[in-house]
Amino acid sequence: MRFFRNKRLFIFLIGFIILVALIGYSLRDRINVTFAEELINDTVGWIQYVIHIPVNFTTEVITNVQDFRNTYEENQVLKEQLSQYKGLVYDVQEVEKENEELRAALDLLESDSIRSSEAIQAIVMSRSPERWLEQVTINKGEKHGVHANMLVMTAEGMIGKVQTANDFTSTVKLLTGFDQFNRVSAMVSRDEGENVFGMIEGFDPETDSLMFRIIEDSDQEIEEDELVVSSGMGGVFPAGVTIGTVKEIVSDQYGLTQIALVEPAADIYDINHVIVLDRKISEKAETSGKEAADDAEAEGEAE
Repeated sequence: MRFFRNKRLFIFLIGFIILVALIGYSLRDRINVTFAEELINDTVGWIQYVIHIPVNFTTEVITNVQDFRNTYEENQVLKEQLSQYKGLVYDVQEVEKENEELRAALDLLESDSIRSSEAIQAIVMSRSPERWLEQVTINKGEKHGVHANMLVMTAEGMIGKVQTANDFTSTVKLLTGFDQFNRVSAMVSRDEGENVFGMIEGFDPETDSLMFRIIEDSDQEIEEDELVVSSGMGGVFPAGVTIGTVKEIVSDQYGLTQIALVEPAADIYDINHVIVLDRKISEKAETSGKEAADDAEAEGEAE
């Protein structure tokens, strides 16, 4: 038994010496490698290459998916911010536009042509789609002093008249819906020469122009860009309210009457703030002034 144990110890020592020798041999600096080392190195290299390709591909796919998700989320955030920015720009433009309209209306109310006591400011509440070019609804009615046939205008000029007045709202018939039964006494206003009188009594949708029918003969010809205003001769509307400018002179279908195509001064398609003029107030003031003058004259004659 002792012999066998010594034999095993001897074999173990011999094997350990050989292993150390091989390790020392493999670790030394040399150009050529053994066949076994070459086989092991090539095998390990190919195994690493085979494993690296799918691992690298999977890693790139996961990275690309994550980058795509991050890009999508950033794109959604940028779209939302851009939408908010566009909304703010639109709101600012609307506020600026409304501010300009209110300033123009205020300047008009403070002018000598219109006294604030004769004007009722209102806002357009709605516009009937089926009658887009004919009527709108405003937020003032009889409780605010609005009555039928009152003139309605913006800071740019006349847009129509009150067709019906309720307690708190009113329907405004636009100039584009006027006809031979709904007319406006108007005139071509001139600083020099005679004014030319006529009636606004229709709308030409092909040219987007009001039709001003001339009702009296005049030696002076009407020219383009001449100003057309209300004449006040109908006894309903006050005089001197701007309606538009002459674009072209044509004849009626019979060739007997001249018709001036007038471009409206106010934008009929975009109406927000309007002014309703009450002529009755100015008429009362004129009547009171006339009565006072008559009384003074009577007193002077009595003396």
